[in-house]
Amino acid sequence: MTSAEKISALRQKMTENQIDAFIVYSADPHMSEYLPKEWQERSWLSGFTGSAGFVVVTQNNAGLWTDGRYFVQAPLELKDSGIALMKDGQEGTPNYIDWIISEIPKHGTVAVNALATSNTNWEMLQEKLSAKDIKLVDHPLLKEIWTERNPGAKKNPVFVHPVERAGKSVAQKLSDIRQKMEDLNASVHIISSLDDVAWTLNLRGSDVQSNPVFLGYIILSKNETKLFVDLEKLDVDARKQMDESLVKMMPYEDFFAELNHIKNERILISPNSNQSIFEFLKENNTFIKAAVPGNLMKAVKNETELEGFRTVMQRDGVAMVKFLYWLTHQAGKEPMTEYSIGEKLYGFRKEGKNFVGESFGSIVGYIENGAIMHYSAPKEGSKSVTNESTILVDSGGQYLEGTTDITRTLALGSVSDEFRRNCTLALKGMIQLSMVKFPKGTRGVQLDAFARLALWNEGKDYNHGTGHGVGSFMNVHEGPQNIRKDMNFQELIPGMVISNEPGFYLENHYGIRHENLIAVKEAEQTEFGTFYEFETLTICPFDRNVIETSLLTEPERKWLNAYHQWCEEKLSADLEGEVKEWFSDLVKPI
Repeated sequence: MTSAEKISALRQKMTENQIDAFIVYSADPHMSEYLPKEWQERSWLSGFTGSAGFVVVTQNNAGLWTDGRYFVQAPLELKDSGIALMKDGQEGTPNYIDWIISEIPKHGTVAVNALATSNTNWEMLQEKLSAKDIKLVDHPLLKEIWTERNPGAKKNPVFVHPVERAGKSVAQKLSDIRQKMEDLNASVHIISSLDDVAWTLNLRGSDVQSNPVFLGYIILSKNETKLFVDLEKLDVDARKQMDESLVKMMPYEDFFAELNHIKNERILISPNSNQSIFEFLKENNTFIKAAVPGNLMKAVKNETELEGFRTVMQRDGVAMVKFLYWLTHQAGKEPMTEYSIGEKLYGFRKEGKNFVGESFGSIVGYIENGAIMHYSAPKEGSKSVTNESTILVDSGGQYLEGTTDITRTLALGSVSDEFRRNCTLALKGMIQLSMVKFPKGTRGVQLDAFARLALWNEGKDYNHGTGHGVGSFMNVHEGPQNIRKDMNFQELIPGMVISNEPGFYLENHYGIRHENLIAVKEAEQTEFGTFYEFETLTICPFDRNVIETSLLTEPERKWLNAYHQWCEEKLSADLEGEVKEWFSDLVKPI
């Protein structure tokens, strides 16, 4: 079925069930950003494949709300679907709940799938809709029309992430979390987010593409820990670790039945958990809605995890240099497409020790496709790449010791003075953020302007955040910290790993992004308090051909030269022949 046909079928089901509007969030029961195939409901219905956005369907209209990362991509994928793009965050774009109220009759009914709707979204909908006498119901209509969604029989193993790499034992983590429960006077804690489940128990899996997690829930009480998981997936060592950590292993499908046995408890639960959990528990228990304590613990990497990052950055840097040499020397000499370039990069990474897979699908955008921020080149019909113009490559790897995420913008042929200028403005922002010192208690929102200032001074900007948290052999997007314009009250703490990725995009022409990973660390104590700075983790040179060196200040030029010298020290011994000669020229001082 086409998207238009799917929406028509959905509207038929809405009519049969007297539903006036149906909301399809991009979520699974664990509120994941990247979803198992059977939970990609919004993508299946609309054709839009971005990681953020949701669809609202009424009897007469339909809209997709998504953010600025996808304003170029979304119209291409929504073509002929009958779904209008709603540019979230832009002036004139209606709030989706207000839009629903304006679209449906009085005393109407709005439906969602509560399993794929967070409690936060449910409560917000309930409050606004009830004020207009509109009913909100849980009715997963897509189950009735997406009949081929059932997952396959493949059992992806769940395996141990050893304490030698995790830096903290399961027993230590459970003890720390229970202490937070005690501080909040909670008797039971439910963990439903997949990365928090995996981190807490020092386990990893592969149920979600590029994310080393597995489907599971944890119910934690003062004296007992229960893991709900497909028991057949647990390998021998994982079972042994759970037994030694006094974790009771139970079938994944028993989770909601177990909730029925919880009564008269004070339950610590994230408001980002799915609404179905709240429905099962609300009659007999009291909720303490707060962030999962392990979420912040996970974000603040211990020294073992930081050393893992440093180790894999060197390994990943070698793969990247070999790839960059191949790409810049073979473009125009052998047939290649955006898709095949991504496959080639995967091959270089695969040569590295303890490589598990990509940390996300590589973004390879040639010329105008570089302006599509989260572009995914199709296997069939991907754009051919030659030795002309520019290309943006955003990629990363999952290694047993850590996770990488890097973007480089390259010249494959001649580039305009305008492109070089804009590329340098974005690079100046990346360097300025790399060099900044800031007092303890600083939030990411307070640092975001450092990355944008060179662009802002010329009336330019980019429509995405500057930085996101990164996991340790874990999800490449990790909270609670970030660096972006939006307010986030989470302060930056030593040990947090964050991306640093300013960019510039000219729709239908080209895209520019520079990205390194950085870690917060203590810089110095002064009479004004504790100051922090960033340690740069990523080890890979920048393309000199896209830099207008006259635009760099003296401190920026010194930083870039020192960075390239450091790259040479770290990577040179693992390179040889023509690749090494080319690399040596690339890292010479400017």
